Amino acid sequence: TTVFGAFDPIDEIADICQKYNLWMHVDGAWGGGALLSKTYSPLLKGVERADSMTWNPHKLMGVPQQCSLVFTKHKGLLEQCHSANASYLFQQDKFYDVSYDTGDKSIQCGRKNDVLKLWIMWKNKGDEGFERDIDNQFECAKYLAQLVQEREGFELMLEPQCTNVCFYYIPKRLRGLERTPEWWNEISKVGPKVKEGMMKAGSMMVGYQPDGDFVNFFRMIISNLDTVKSDMDFVVDEIDRLGKDL
Repeated sequence: TTVFGAFDPIDEIADICQKYNLWMHVDGAWGGGALLSKTYSPLLKGVERADSMTWNPHKLMGVPQQCSLVFTKHKGLLEQCHSANASYLFQQDKFYDVSYDTGDKSIQCGRKNDVLKLWIMWKNKGDEGFERDIDNQFECAKYLAQLVQEREGFELMLEPQCTNVCFYYIPKRLRGLERTPEWWNEISKVGPKVKEGMMKAGSMMVGYQPDGDFVNFFRMIISNLDTVKSDMDFVVDEIDRLGKDL
């Protein structure tokens, strides 16, 4: 699901977990940002039923790396799992509420205050600002998928659920031919060569990869808050320029 940006049916999975008394963890590291959008939050319908969830604001929300969150509805669980009760660190007879000493709740104990970056951005943008950012990235992904479907030589692998747009580029010499194993072998070489071209030109960075039975395909991930639709036009034009004569 990470490669293609798919959202699992959380409610249905939660029903199974509830039936068999299983712990349900939601990996929202990438897609969790959709919760900030009224339009796209239904993609995570049922997430409130999870026992725990991870979420990386340094992805869709654009918070500087690194900034990762873990949630659990089971109060006291983190202390039970990680607490070493080090008396030289966490004295219990302090004048303030010792629950503010969070070090005993994490594996690291001492660590950077990474959440401060998220807090500052939230104070600046607010809920509505983050929602605009998330919506824009999803809309740019939809626009790119539309371009890929309409442009000769491009082939969309599947409609994007998140901001992952996965597609093939087929050079002119391979268009209209029977899709034999040899043909797919040639297609697998397109991604690496086009990536080499864009890196040498310094024009952009778009990833490629295989997945299961799928040979190398382009995997455009939109996670830049300043992305606009004209950037998507450039992506398609540049891949076509670099790959048409391969």
